[in-house]
Amino acid sequence: MAKLCGNSYSGTLVSTDAADASMAAQAMVMHVSACSPNEIRIPFHVGDNRSRTWVLSKTSSGLRLKHEHRHEDGSNDAVSHYGGDTIDEGSAARQEFPADAESISMFRKAGLDASVANIWALETDDTVFAYELKREARFFRVEFDLTRPIATPPPAWGH
Repeated sequence: MAKLCGNSYSGTLVSTDAADASMAAQAMVMHVSACSPNEIRIPFHVGDNRSRTWVLSKTSSGLRLKHEHRHEDGSNDAVSHYGGDTIDEGSAARQEFPADAESISMFRKAGLDASVANIWALETDDTVFAYELKREARFFRVEFDLTRPIATPPPAWGH
């Protein structure tokens, strides 16, 4: 991932859930905006919506994926900083992140009970980076073409 730092890539929604129909027609961009030895921040833009950032970090036993959601003024959304840790080694190409206890509690408090079963995945090779969400009766997957970096979009909230 570090080799992607500073670059932006165009994505395509490849899943077909009806819940994502409005997203399918919008431009999707990931920007690998900040990289340190222990954390990589990836803002994910859908059309004009720049509220999402994926935060990938190292833990003592694997990797952690968190999702930051912010309002236009940069303040945290009520449902933000959710995600999970890897529970096994995964592979160099794919890592899965089941929802952690903190996220499950947040989802329940927000009335998002279906989300407690979320499993997110990141997948990459030399040509594609994929972000995925799955749970019963729900599948979301967007793939980004790593062979063609695009112009970096303007930052949102100082990313």
